[in-house]
This record gives sequence, C-alpha cells and structure tokens, in this order.
Amino acid sequence: MFDFFRPFNNNSNTSKNVAKERLKLVLVHDRIDCSPQLLEAIKDDILKVISSYAEIDEDGLEIKMSKTRSETDDKPVSALVANIPLKNIKERKI
Repeated sequence: MFDFFRPFNNNSNTSKNVAKERLKLVLVHDRIDCSPQLLEAIKDDILKVISSYAEIDEDGLEIKMSKTRSETDDKPVSALVANIPLKNIKERKI
C-alpha cells in the first residue's frame, strides 16, 4: 500500500542514515590522512577569520572533508566543504 505521507517524512535523520553519514566521514578522513584534530584546527581558523567580518550562526555550521574528481584530469582530490550560515555582516572601517 502506498504511504501518502512519505513525501512529508524527513528520513534523513533516521539512525541508519546518521550512521551511514558518519561512516562516510570516517572513511574520507582515513583516505585523505586528515585527523579529526587537524580538521578541528582548520575549522577554528576559518571561523576566527570569518567572525571578524560577520556574525556566524553556529547552529547550522557544517565543515567537512570530502573526495571529488578533478575537472582537468579526473583524478580524485580532497575538498573542504563548508556551510557557514551568517547572521549579520559587521561594518568595518576601511
């Protein structure tokens, strides 16, 4: 029987999907030799720089490493993916 409410369900937060995303993250970190401490240091540095220009909404903050393919030679390369929601841009004197 078809579930009419399925399109309205948010299945992205099921424990299965959360575990799957965590496993992907662990595998990517292993493959690119990026320790969690290094990623945390990178995250802290990025946030420090951006916070001097804007107020950051840390509830929606997401910074992670992923693998992608190079556009030039189709080789796998590491990528830093950041979603940093901003609350307000600070006015700065130039």
